This record gives sequence, C-alpha cells and structure tokens, in this order.
Amino acid sequence: MAESGVDVSALPQEVREQLAELDLELSEGDITQKGYEKKRAKVLAPYLTQTQNLAPPPAYDAESPGPSSASAPEPGPSNSSSSSSRHRRTRRPHRSGGTRDERYRSDIHTEAVQAALAKHKEEKMALPMPTKRRSAYVQSPIDNCTPPDSSSSSDDEAVSSESAEPQQSPDTWINSSLHGSSTSSSASSTLSHGESRPTQAPQPQSQQVPPPPPPAPAHPPHSYSQPSALAEAFAQTRIDPVGVGPPDMPSQAQARGSRVDLPPNAVVRGMSRGQSRSSMMETADGVPVSSRVSTKIQQLLNTLKRPKRPPLSEFFMDDQEEIVEVPQADPNTPKPEGRQIIPVKGEPLGVVSNWPPALQAALTRWGATQGKSPALTALDITGKPLYTLTYGKLWSRSVKLAYTLLNKLGTKNEQILKPGDRVALVYPNSDPAMFWVAFYGCLLAEVIPVPIEVPLSRKDAGSSQVGFLLGSCSVGLALTSEICLKGLPKTPTGEILQFKGWPRLKWVVTDSKYLTKPSKDWQPHIPTANTDTAYIEYKASKEGTVMGVAVSKVAMLTHCQALTQACNYCEGETMVNVLDFKKDMGLWHGVLTSVMNRIHTISVPYAVMKACPQSWVQRVHIHKARVALVKCRDLHWAMMAHRDQRETSLASLRMLIVADGANPWSVSSCDAFLNVFQAHGLKPEVICPCATSPEAMTVAIRRPGVAGAPLPARAVLSMTGLSHGVIRVNTEDKNSALTVQDVGHVMPGALMCIVKPDGPPMLCKTDEIGEIVVNSRAGGNMYYGLSGVTKNTFEVIPVNASGTPIGEIPFVRSGLLGFIGPGSLIFVVGKNEGLLMVSGRRHNADDLVATALAVEPVKTVYRGRIAVFSVTVFFDERIVIVAEQRPDASEEDSFQWMSRVLQAIDSIHQVGLYCLALVPANTLPKTPLGGIHISDTKQLFLEGALHPCNILMCPHTCVTNMPKPRQKQPVGVGPASIMVGNLVAGKRIAQAAGRDLGLIEDQDLVRKHQFLADSLQWRAQTDPDHTLYVLLNAKGVAVCTATCVQLHKRAEKIAAALMERSGINIGENVVLLYPPGIDLIAAFYGCLYSGCIPVTVRPPHPQNLSATLPTVRMIIDVSKAACILTTQVLTKILRSKEAAATVNIKTWPIIIDTDDLPRKRPPSIYKPPNAETIAYMDFSVSTTGMLTGVKISHAAVSALCRSIKLQCELYSSRQIAICLDPYCGLGFVLWCLASVYSGHQSILIPPMELESSLTLWLGTLSQYRIRDTFCSYSVMELCTKGLGGQTDILKARGVNLSCVRSCVVVAEERPRLALTHSFSKLFKDIGLSMRAVSTAFGSRVNLAICLQGTTGPDPSTVYVDMKSLRHDRVRLVERGAPQSLPLMESGTILPGVRVIIVNPETRGPLGDSHLGEIWVNSPHSATGYYTIYGEENLQADHFNTKLSFGDPQTLWARTGYLGFVKRTELTDSSGDRHDALFVVGSLDETLELRGLRYHPIDIETSVSRAHRSIGESAVFTWTNLLVVVAELCGSEQDALDLIPLVTNVVLEEHHLIVGVVVIVDPGVIPINSRGEKQRMHLRDSFLADQLDPIYVAYNM
Repeated sequence: MAESGVDVSALPQEVREQLAELDLELSEGDITQKGYEKKRAKVLAPYLTQTQNLAPPPAYDAESPGPSSASAPEPGPSNSSSSSSRHRRTRRPHRSGGTRDERYRSDIHTEAVQAALAKHKEEKMALPMPTKRRSAYVQSPIDNCTPPDSSSSSDDEAVSSESAEPQQSPDTWINSSLHGSSTSSSASSTLSHGESRPTQAPQPQSQQVPPPPPPAPAHPPHSYSQPSALAEAFAQTRIDPVGVGPPDMPSQAQARGSRVDLPPNAVVRGMSRGQSRSSMMETADGVPVSSRVSTKIQQLLNTLKRPKRPPLSEFFMDDQEEIVEVPQADPNTPKPEGRQIIPVKGEPLGVVSNWPPALQAALTRWGATQGKSPALTALDITGKPLYTLTYGKLWSRSVKLAYTLLNKLGTKNEQILKPGDRVALVYPNSDPAMFWVAFYGCLLAEVIPVPIEVPLSRKDAGSSQVGFLLGSCSVGLALTSEICLKGLPKTPTGEILQFKGWPRLKWVVTDSKYLTKPSKDWQPHIPTANTDTAYIEYKASKEGTVMGVAVSKVAMLTHCQALTQACNYCEGETMVNVLDFKKDMGLWHGVLTSVMNRIHTISVPYAVMKACPQSWVQRVHIHKARVALVKCRDLHWAMMAHRDQRETSLASLRMLIVADGANPWSVSSCDAFLNVFQAHGLKPEVICPCATSPEAMTVAIRRPGVAGAPLPARAVLSMTGLSHGVIRVNTEDKNSALTVQDVGHVMPGALMCIVKPDGPPMLCKTDEIGEIVVNSRAGGNMYYGLSGVTKNTFEVIPVNASGTPIGEIPFVRSGLLGFIGPGSLIFVVGKNEGLLMVSGRRHNADDLVATALAVEPVKTVYRGRIAVFSVTVFFDERIVIVAEQRPDASEEDSFQWMSRVLQAIDSIHQVGLYCLALVPANTLPKTPLGGIHISDTKQLFLEGALHPCNILMCPHTCVTNMPKPRQKQPVGVGPASIMVGNLVAGKRIAQAAGRDLGLIEDQDLVRKHQFLADSLQWRAQTDPDHTLYVLLNAKGVAVCTATCVQLHKRAEKIAAALMERSGINIGENVVLLYPPGIDLIAAFYGCLYSGCIPVTVRPPHPQNLSATLPTVRMIIDVSKAACILTTQVLTKILRSKEAAATVNIKTWPIIIDTDDLPRKRPPSIYKPPNAETIAYMDFSVSTTGMLTGVKISHAAVSALCRSIKLQCELYSSRQIAICLDPYCGLGFVLWCLASVYSGHQSILIPPMELESSLTLWLGTLSQYRIRDTFCSYSVMELCTKGLGGQTDILKARGVNLSCVRSCVVVAEERPRLALTHSFSKLFKDIGLSMRAVSTAFGSRVNLAICLQGTTGPDPSTVYVDMKSLRHDRVRLVERGAPQSLPLMESGTILPGVRVIIVNPETRGPLGDSHLGEIWVNSPHSATGYYTIYGEENLQADHFNTKLSFGDPQTLWARTGYLGFVKRTELTDSSGDRHDALFVVGSLDETLELRGLRYHPIDIETSVSRAHRSIGESAVFTWTNLLVVVAELCGSEQDALDLIPLVTNVVLEEHHLIVGVVVIVDPGVIPINSRGEKQRMHLRDSFLADQLDPIYVAYNM
C-alpha cells in the first residue's frame, strides 16, 4: 500500500469519514482487499502528491499507533465531536481485516509489550527463518518470486534502492540481516530464500535515519516506498531457475532400488581427506557446507548459546537410568503470607409477597392479566424489529406446545413423552420467539429442555461431544422450527443426517400451525418449585467433553429472585439482550428473570451484530431501555461503528451488564466504551461486570451504582506473583502487570470462599489466588447422568490448613480463579480451563493471547484469532499458540511476528513457548458463535491435522527439565580386573564360536579346493554339462545358463584377451563393470585364469550418470585399475558425451569389450604361488560414506566357501535362488564363488528386475521348489509393500512357498525385525513357514560372520532396555516393557569363526550380555585394506589386533559393530548350549549426544511412527545439533504438521531436542543396494543445499 505514507490525521474531515467507511466495509467482508485498496488509493490520490517528498513519518505518529491506542484516547471529558474524531484518527490499523479480538484490549499492556520488545531489540538476537519450498505454501502472494539470497539488503541499513546490487556474497548478506534483529519492532528479520523486500525509497540527506529503529512499532520499509522503488528492486533481482533437480541425487522418478552407492565426495579410508573434496568449502570436520544452510545453523547455534534462564528444576540419572526429579524450590518464590480466608456471605435474599411459587406460575399470571404487554421483540438481519411476542401469545403458544408434547406425539395408546424426559431444543440464534415458546412449553409439560446449538454439518467442531451430552442425558427427541429443520444437512434420500456421535433423534417441528389447541378441561400442572430438574444447560470442559449441568426448579426460581434483587429489576422495564439466549446470562436474564418480572426483552442476534455493530446501541436509544446485556466484544464493535451519532443517547440505561466482565482484559474495553459514550449520556456507575459459570451460575455481580458514589475498585497485580498463585501489587516492573476490575459482591443468599484449585479443597490465605466456590440455593445441582464427576464439583466441603472440614454444607466449584479484595469485593483473574501449569507455575491462556495480540498482529493475524493451549511432552506442560494468518500476510511478516511474540511472552510472562503455528485464515475449528474451538484445535495439533502454513518450535528454550548430560567417568578399573570380576561373579566371558571346519583328509580334494580357479577346471573336466548358473529376466524366463565347461571356456577367452594386451601384468587390478549376470562371473574367472585381481563395480545408471558415474570413476582411480572389462553397451556409455559432462573420459584405463571376443585359449592358466596371494578386491561404500576396499586372499576364499557349504549343506544336486546385488560382500560370494566351489546350481535373479515384476522372486521360489534363498532388505521391502495385499492373487496363480526352508537376508546391520516379521506374516498364507526367515551378518573385515543355515536352533529374540543401550550397557527386559527394543539374533556363527565382545576403549574382553565391539577371528577374514598409501596403523588396528588381557596371542579383526553375546537355553548341533550373537549397530554410525550413544535407526523408528505421512526418515548430527530428515508421503499441506510431532516423539522417547527438521519428497534419502540409508551422503547434500526440501524448520 504505497499510500500509507500519508498522515491520515492531516486529511480533511470528509476524507477521513470515507476512509473509515472503507475500513469498516473491509473488516466486515463487504469488499475485497483489492477493491479496498483501489478505492482507498482513489480517495487518497489528491493528497499523495503533496506528501511525496516528505520524509517518512516518525514511528510515533498517530498513523502507526501501537495496536493499543485504538480505542482509548486519554480519558477525560471531551466534547463528543473531538472525542469521536480523535477516535477515528487512530482507528485505522485495526480495521484492515486483521481486527484484533477486543476481549483483550489493553493499552497499558500493549505499551508494556512494546517496551519489552524494545529491550530485546538492544540484545540483537536473530532467529533463523525456516526455509520453505514455494509450492508448499499455497497461501503466499503470487508476486513473491524467489530471487537468490544475495539480492536483498538488510532493512535496517536503509539502503537506497540503487545500491541494492546483487553483488554481495551470501555470507555478508546473511550476516547483515542478522544484525538487524528480527526481535526488533522494525520489520527486519532474517530472510530465507523467500522474498526480496522492496528497499526504502531514497531519502533526502537532511533526515538521517538513526541506525537502530525506534522501539515503537514501525511499519516495514515498503509502507512508505513508492511503487517505483518496488519495481526497481524487482528489476535488479536475478530469478534462479526453480525446480531444477538437485545435481547429485538420483532423479526422483527412479525407484529406490537403483540407488547410489557412493556420494561423489566420499572419504576413502587411507586417502587424505583434502584430496577427495577440493572443490567445496569445508568446516572444521571436513564436511562440505554451502553458505546458506550452514549459516542458518550457525545462527541457530548462536541463538542457542544465549544464556538460558536458570532451569526450574534439575533432573539427575540414578542407577536405574530412570529420570528422577529433584524438586528444589526456588528460594525467591513468593509465598502467601496472609491469614486463612473467612467465607463471605451475600446479603439475605429478601422475601417479596407477590413472588410466584414457580417460574411457570409467573408466566400464567402475566398471560392472564397482562396479555397485551410485550414480552419479546425479535430483530431481522438488518436490525429492524421483525415481530413482537406478547405475554398473552407466549402463554397460549406454550400451553399448546405442552399439550401437543404430552398428548399428540405417537399413537393414541402410547405416550412418547412423559414428564421428566429430556428433550433437545435446536433453534438458531436468530429465532428467539420459537425458542421461548419451546422452553416454556417444556417447563409447562414438565419435560426437561436441553438447549443445544444447531448442527451445521457432519464435521462440526465438537459435534461428537454434543452427541456425548445427548447420550448422557438420554435424549431421544429434538424440537426445532420448520425453517431450521429445512436447513439441517440431509442425506440424498432427504432424511436428516446422522451426526457424528449423536444418538438417533426424532425431530418435532413446533411452529404454531402444527400444534393442537388443548381441550377446554386440560390445564398444565404447575407444582410449587421443588428439587426436580427444570432444565439442563450444556458446558464444555477444558478437554472438550460437553456435559449437562442440571438446574432444579427451585434453583431456577431462586436464581431469578436473586438476580431480581441484585439488579433491582422492576415490573415492565425494557431490556436489550445481545447474548446467546440458550445458555448462561442470556438465558438467566433474558429468558427467565425477564418473564418473572414482566420485562420487555429486545433480542439482538449475533448475525445482526456482525452486519450492523451499533444496532444494540440504537435499540437502547429507541426503546429507552433500562438494562442492556452485552459482552466486551459488543462494546468494542459499538465503538468501532460509532460515527457522529449525535442522536444516540444511552441516558436511559441504569445497568449495562458486561457478561464477560470477569475476564481480566475487560477493564480497558469498559473504560474505552465509557470514554466514547459518556458524551451520549452514559453514566459511569451503570457499568456492571459480573462473574458466572455454568455450575455455580451467577457468582457475583456489581450492583447498579448511584450517581456520585465512589467508582469501583481496580487492582494492578504482578504477573510473576500471579504465576505463583499469590497476590502482589505490581511495583517494580510495570511491563508485567495485570489490571483487574472487581465483579461486585456475592449474590444475595450465597456464601463464598476461595480454595486451592488442585488437590483437596483447602482454604486459601487472603493474599492467595484460588478457585471460587459458592454455596447457594441458586446454582447447578449436578452434571446430568455423570455422578462421579458431579461429586468433585458440586459437593465440595472446604477444609482448613490442618485438613479438617470447615462445616457440613457443600459448595460448588465455579471454575473461576480469583480472590476476595477489600470490602468483600470479588476479583477474578482467570478460569480454571484456561490454566496452563508449566514447571509448577500457573499461566492464564487469556493473558498469553493478550500479549500475542499486543505484538502488532495487524499484518499477520486474521481477525485476532489466536488459540493458546498446552500439551504434555516430556513430563511437563508445554505452551502452544496457534493463530490464523491473514491471506495477504507475507512470509517475512509472519515469521517476524512469531519471533516477536516469543520474546514478548518470554519478557512479560517469563515462560518459554514450545510451538507457535500459523494456519490459513478460517481453518481453525469454530464454536457456534465463531470463536475458536480450543479442544478441537489441540486435538488436530496432536494428530498432525492442523495443516499450518508457518511454524516455529522452540524446544531448546522451554524444555528445562532434561536429564543432565552423562559425564564419561575415567575408567579406573583395568581390563584385567573386569575380567577377574566377571569370573568371580560367575559370568562367562562373552565369546562364541561356530563349529569346527574340520580337516580334509583327501589330498586330491585339498588340491581341488585350494584355489577357486582349480575348482572350476576340475568341474569342467569331471562334470562338464552340469548347469551351475541360470539367469532369469523380469518375466521369469531363463535368458542365460552356464554349465561348468561353458563357464570355463568363457573364462579362458577373457584370460586370453587380458594376456594379449601389453601393459596388463600379473597381479594388476582389473575393474569388472557388468550388470548382474553370468558375464560378470565369466570375467571374474577370466581374471583368476590370467593372474589379474578382479574388482567388481556396479555399472553407472544410464539415466543418472551425473550421480552414479563419479562413484565408478573413484573406485577405478583408487584401485589403480590397469583395465576395465565391460559390455558393448557400457563401453558406449563410458565414452559418451553425457559421461564427458561428469568425468574426464580421456583418462579411462584400457577398456575391453568382452561381448565378441575371438575364441582363443590362453597359453597357460595362472597358478598363484601360495594361498595367501590376493584373489580379489571387495570395494564398498559404508553408510557413513567411507569407500573401503578390502583384499581377500585365495585361502580366505576357499575357507569362506567351505564354511558356507557346511552351514547350508550345499552340494551339486542342490538349487538355491539368489536375489542380491553381486558387487560386494556376501552377495558377491554367493553369486560368483559358492556354486563353483560346492557345485550347487544358483538361480540368479537381478534385484532390479523386481521393480518391473514384483512377483518374480517369490514366483521363482515356488516354480523351482527352492529350499534355500538369499535376498536383501530392499528386495524384502519391495515384496512386503508391493505384494502384501495380493496374497490371494498369488495363491490363485499357484504360488506356494511351503518348499522354502531358509530365506536369508544378507546384510551388514542390525536385523530389521519389524520387516522380517511382517514379511513372514504376510506370506504365511501362501505357505511360507514362520521359521524360514533369518538374517546373515558380515562386515568389511569379514564378509560373513553369521548365517542361519540349516543346522543350529532357530534365531532367538530378546528385549533390551533402550535407555541402557545409550549408556553402552545391555539390560534385558520383558516383552512389552516401556522403552524396550526387540533384537533378533543375527544368525548362527559360521563354521571356523570365533567371536568375542570387547570393550572398544580398554580392549579387554567383556562378560556375557555386555555391550561391546564385536571382534572376529576366522580363516576367511580379509587380509587388509587396499589403500594407496597403505596406512599400516589402521591396517594393524582393524585386521591384526590383540586383546589387552586374557588371550594375548590370538589375532582378531575389529568389525566396527557393537553387539553382545548371550548364552541361550537352546542347544546347538554338538549338544552344547547355544551362544547367540546380537548386533546392535555400527560404531561409526552412532551419534554421541549429551554424553550418550544413540543409534540412528532407533530415533528413525520413532520418527516414522510419529505421523502416517512420514515414509522413510534419517537422522544425523551437525555441530551437536540433531537433524531429522523425513520423507513426506502425504500431501504437501501435511508437511508442517510433522514438525511438532517429530520433535515431540524424539523428546519423549529419546530425551533429545531436535535441532533441525527437514521435510523432503519421497525417495530423497539415498539408499544403497543393500537397502541401507546413506546418512552421510544425505548430510552432505543437506549442507550443500541440494535436497530441494519442502520445508526446513530450525527449532529454537
């Protein structure tokens, strides 16, 4: 709005009138924002030119009042015209659609908030703004394109638009925006890659802008820059191409199976780190960073380093690792010091001779004697009187209805309703007359009316709770009007919808034409008022349950009498009622007491107030009404709409009852209203606030005053005192003060005292805040149908300090918190249901709303709609604020508003917010009168269904009860002592071994099996036509087979080709680049025949060369390969233009295409000199991004093959099916080596074929009747997700898995129990045995340590306490124990393998069931790492290391995995007890946080459970911050719902605060061929800003 630079106060009167008119139209929704701006610009056009060259107005100018000065010019007599014009001048900011909710208006408070923010401003603190992908934010205005970060200047520097060149580096840019702190009141905030802010218009030299903006709410710079400046700013921003895929990730279309194995910037063990990553800037720990993401994180760290306020209570860890709170009371906590309170009595209830014996009797009397006298006037939507109901008509219609209800429903003999039955009254707020007739008709028929709101749709907020109310009152019949019935939602057949949670209702229309006139002799029965229930009023509790408060006939009558006495009602007065007539004050005064006193009520419905806010004031004026019933909202609306209505006079009012006068924030509304309308005859003494609750009904009301009497009392209380529940007059810090007005005295005939709100109802001291309890005949009797809850509320007997009851009489809890002031005046400071108990201090939701609203919400919050509630997370309540965001609010403004609300609440209430969320306008669940339905909002928040468009989590500031970080104690006990201790305690050392490999007697066999190449030659001679390999395609057809002799001949061809090439010498490395298949196997044996050392490498993905080719290049470079063997297709790819774009293709080693080699035999077949010679190299990328190549000797190959042969009982008549990647680890061994050694037939299924044909693997098992099969987790997951629901189809196709004896998942990680379990369960229907599925375990130093095989007992499962694992301990617990983690044994230990569990620090052996590193000793361990610079120390440490104590001779290899050995009750084949090995996780991957060790998979499991839209998740740390990346598999509007849920679950289950939550698309988390997450690759991509996240939230 370019024209907002105009000083409105300087404009002529009529222009100001026009502007105010426009503002009103906009706020009431009669005009769109666009139309508003257009018209406004037109009105202001003539004045714009004059102000064009002026400097921007100072921030203190009337144009930008703090949101305070709106409705309260300084008090004091002023003539009407000046007061109204002054009012109009300051009105603007509120009307712009963001109208503040005026329940909470308080000027003093607003000033306090602004002052508090100004104080923060000096501290210069900046919060990192969340990063949001544009598409995720539906609401954002279209013109916010996405310029690069660097093109925006910081606002505080007031740069003229010419100087905003996009030349700064992102670094300087971010730093400059950090200094202009977003806490300031000016609009500077850290910008994300969102919008560029338009810069300020050039300013004349004379007016220098001081560097810090003044601490008053200034407007953002663009409010006074001209459109030209905006255009200029946009002209200079470059637009980055959005939507270009991230450079080094597989394209999203690709399925998960074809994943990258290696990040281009992986670290090679033994290669200096600098070499592998020269191109990127690095942080200290060698992580590449991009300026943007890491600067944000740096900013977050700076924010977190700010001193926290002292923790409220400490927790410590005891031996049980339970969290124990040590309550240490703060010595400075204010304590109540007064004497014990004495109950206060109201004046006695006078007895008036002509008071009726029952309320119905009053109606009978007026109907007979004063039939023409008006009872009720209803207004139409424009505020004009629609009709008037006289007392005669009211009486006759009510009698008709009573007669109809009792006699005319149902057939003659059966009476549907009998006296005492409950009936729902469903009438809209615009139809008071129908409601009155229905209500009195029910009273006359002696059935019990239950008024409820009109249901609008099946999904109304709180609809099922209303159903609960109807059910608990067993309501079967609903009365309604014909019009209302037509408007109810219907099913397609025309029946009324069955509302969610409602009992089945019969609907009865009560319009006069459907009622039957009673026979002459029928008279309604009117007994004297007794204790039977008269009506039931609904009440919603804090949790959202709706209960019915039953009011007896005598209580109803007594309440009317008490109100008549307190308010001094006279017969024949006129009353204007703006409240809801179905409940509370609107019902008690406007329907019941008014009839008792023959008052004429003018009912002003909510809809009329919305259309014409001053209608109630006009009604008072026209009807010379004596009493008006209003809420603060109505006072405020009347002021807003107040033009120079000289003719309105409020002089006739003797009582202006303010129904929500008990809200502490009502003071300023009453003052402001008096201020404006005193000139219209409003007398100060007529304003009567009152306090009410559904249970106690009217608790207190200020009696109408006499002119000249002293004005009522005010209390200015300290908020800090209030939070500790004590009353302290605020002296020291005026910022955190609360001003409350009294609500008058106790009701006539009542007794009141104050008791503690929680625990036993102990009487409070005089200076203590407590819950008001009342004893009176005029109150509710019970919650209908809920006797248990009733006792705690309606039958409370207060006790004194020693715990003895103070008397016999029961009191009713009112739910109001307050105290009794001097002169027995009652003060209310809040409600029980708005109470938030945080760390032992009480905060009031309304107070927090008021503070949030005082932070200039005009640009951000839609119509002041803010909800505050608390959620319980990690042993305490946490405060959540949810507000609706204006449709035109910019991201920037919203974020800034949020960060300022944080600071304001922190300063004024000294409490941290847990979460602040903004949702799109009009999306929060509404109560019937348009307020926010708090309990439904809270429910949506906890279910992750709120769909915020902006969110800020601050767990770091408000979670102060974390356990202390663990300090690692220096190990005072040496390994020897530990071992001796174990022996003394009778604990065995944790070691386990597979059975003996045994000796081979036959020398011939020794020769045959010493080298694999010999085995193949021997098989080609002795059994040439035996088929060793069958390769299947996606259709399940065998596309290629290889017999022993065919394989031998193909290997010879390749060996000949290698030997012919000059430059390829014996012992050199040769890279095999093949798709999974028989070519790969032939090439492998070809290398062995020629004496070269094969290195298998996964071929690059043709659709994604940029991500996959660098990996290939790197392995070729690291392994110093002399040549590449590959296929024709891949040769072309390696030399293609696309490849040239990614790597330097000119430097490839020799490439040999093995597809069409000539039929040649090598001159001789190479024979290794000894068994220790290297047979092949196994390269693989660990999940931590390490590329490691290990050397496998001939001896290790034959030992491993022999071990597998024994374990799985493999021999030549056997068939096994392999669905694994054949490039490294056990997958390669099974695919290429085992068949040649054992002679069994291997059916090869390339895993990528499964993507096009899911049933391929399971179909093959069934077709070939396979007994043993091997697969990877990714294959199992594909089948579980893709075929889980199709077992019937598989059955119909004849797939039967009963033949499968063992299905082994090959992996190098902790067994994924949930996945194997669901796989077994799903395919049980097609014959899969529950015992078949098991896992194998291998590592880099030893490719196969465990493999279930056919012998040993079934794998066992144990449950471990997760907390103990974090402390590097194992504590076994029962299944289902809290925080228990199921672990499955990783398979039986292979023959010839010994395993021991070792303390990784002391290197001493550990006892049974202790957690330590798994060390292995076996003939098939790898020989060492293949590195360029042969780092001997690493080599010795990992491959040939010795125990520090116990058995210093044996050489062990360190697997790098944590685990434990547990002796089970089962026996193994030799009859001994079976020792099970449990793998917990890789040491390299663990996260060290707060002194504890966390396994990422445990946190990820919790995260994936947090919300149904989270698919995969991954965690990693960066500079001690925990970063959680979650894939969103729902719609993008769910993205921000995940952030609080992820934060909650990690805090609850792992006691960690998440630092950053990143929401990404499915498939972004890189997964390697073994199905393992590549977390380090993910971390590098995140820091290099290549993830294209949907949303990044930085938790404060």
